[in-house]
This record gives sequence, structure tokens and C-alpha cells, in this order.
Amino acid sequence: LALKGSSYSGLLERHHIHTKNVEHILDSLRNEGIEVRLVKRREYDEETVRWADAVIAAGGDGTMLLAASKVLDRLKPVIGVNTDPERSEGHLCLPVRYTHSFPEALQKFYRGEFRWLWRQRIRLYLEGTGINPVPVDLHEQQLSLNQHSRAFNIERVHDERFEASGPQLLPVRALNEVFIGESLSSRASYYEISVDDGPWEKQKSSGLNLCTGTGSKAWSFNINRVTPQAVEDVLNIAKRQGNLSLPLNREFVEKVTNEYNESLLYSPEEPKILFSIREPIANRVFSSSRQRCFTSKVCVRSRCWDACMVVDGGTSFEFNDGAIASMLISKEDELRTVLLEQ
Repeated sequence: LALKGSSYSGLLERHHIHTKNVEHILDSLRNEGIEVRLVKRREYDEETVRWADAVIAAGGDGTMLLAASKVLDRLKPVIGVNTDPERSEGHLCLPVRYTHSFPEALQKFYRGEFRWLWRQRIRLYLEGTGINPVPVDLHEQQLSLNQHSRAFNIERVHDERFEASGPQLLPVRALNEVFIGESLSSRASYYEISVDDGPWEKQKSSGLNLCTGTGSKAWSFNINRVTPQAVEDVLNIAKRQGNLSLPLNREFVEKVTNEYNESLLYSPEEPKILFSIREPIANRVFSSSRQRCFTSKVCVRSRCWDACMVVDGGTSFEFNDGAIASMLISKEDELRTVLLEQ
């Protein structure tokens, strides 16, 4: 660890902080007479979810995404608690004050002093020739490109139905986003896309991101956000070309920048998808009529060599030439979470 520039003592300290806060949550629940089962990442499975009346994800946003990935029952609450607020933002978790005062959160639950937040999720269908609907769990594997390809080959199930099949509903739901693209990031992703059952359009790009309202604050936001420098450059051109009188001071530029960036965000409860094309290639052959758009359904036909479809950064599906993915939002896939005030 020292040779890699990591601090063993620092890592141990973060581990102790996390463990202490997990124990605080467990003690708080048991003091209220609530039966609790503590499971770690590798022990967390569908049987555990069926046993529970509610799931508490103790960690950060990544832990919350993992916990939610196993919960397909829209009535089962999933509550995130940030166990290390100094190192984790915890957008999907309770406010950080409840990390050290979880009994207070429980009392508010008892008194009904909270609101259910029904987070929309994206469901995925996969069809076509040569598809492999068996996922690779990226939480458990840190893979190089070659290892990534081998993992798919190992996981592949030899079955005739995978050779040419109709739409198969995949056993995951995307809480944040779905990313589709070549495994090798320097290789352009080639695919065809149809939005809201419209005509198919051939595209080449660095991949595409489809997010929910929950995910609009995450990767999607950073793909689409603009900087004050870019806004100032555009306003300067507009001022020259249109003979406009614009107050190009820092306050005005930041106001325009913030308004644009805030338009990229929307409520986790809104049943719509925001898709974004990353660095689209535009030439005589390929085009991108809409680089970013709100929609209710997106279909993508792969023309890629070694591509994957990744759900919430944790579950990956092979997505190569001939595979077709359909992504949409259904009310039955909502995730029941809690909104507590500070």
C-alpha cells in the first residue's frame, strides 16, 4: 500500500469510522425491538431481500445503488445511511446529521414525519442474435479489457434461446443510469438509435448515457454541464454577431451558467429518461439529430465489437453486433425511499 502511495493507517481509520457507525445503526434498531440481519456485500442476495420488511444501506451512494439493485418490490423501502460523511457525498442517503443520531430518524419514522420518495428506475429488455443476458457483477471484479471479455465468455450460458430470441426483461433496474459503449474507451461506439419508437439513426460516439431523475445529478450532469469559460466565449460571440449589449461580468456569466446547468436536473419521481450522446461524431455518414433529449423510451441496436451495457456502474451485460436493447420507465419499478428534512 505504501508503494502505491496509500496510507494504511488512514484506510484503517476510515474502516473504524464506518464500522462504528454501522454498530450505531444496529444498536438503535435493536433498542426499538426491531429484528435485524446484518449482511455484507457478498452475502446480500434475493433471499435476504425477501426476508426483510425494509433494507437499510449503510455506506455511501454506491452501497445504496447495490442495495437497490436487488429490490424489485416497489413497496419495500430502501433507506440509505451515510457512514462516512467526510469521504462520501451521500446524495441518496439520509441527511448526514442522522449518521450519528439514527434514533432520531427512527422516531420521525414512527411519527410519520417524513415523505415517501418514489424514485423512478429504468427497466431493460434485451433481444437479437448472439445475446448473453447473464450479467457480470463489476462490484466483485476489477477487470482489465481482456479480463472483461473473458468474464463474459465464462458467464455465457450455452442455450439455443440466446442465439435468436425475443425481448427478455433483464433482472436489474437502473436507479441512476445505463451506459452503453465499447469496453475500450478509445474506440468509437457504433450503433443505431430510435427514440420514442421513431426512425432509426446511425451514430458513432464515445457511448451514450441514459439517466433517471435520480441520476441527473450524477454522471449525466457531468457529461452535459457547461463551464463559465465556455459560456463566456459563447456570449462574447453572440455579442459581436448580434450587436447585443450584454453585461459580460463574472456575476452575469455565472448566472447564465448556473441556470443552464440547473436545467439538466429533474425530480427523481418524474417518469422520464434523459439520454445523452457522449462526443458524437458528425460527418457525411453519421449524424446526431439530438445530442440530449428527454424521452420515455429508447431503443439501441449495437454495431459494436466489444461493447457492454452497464447498469449503475455495477452490473454489466455484453452488448455486441446484433443485440438490441430497449429502455423505458414503468411505474411498477419505482423504488420506495425516504425523504427526511435536515
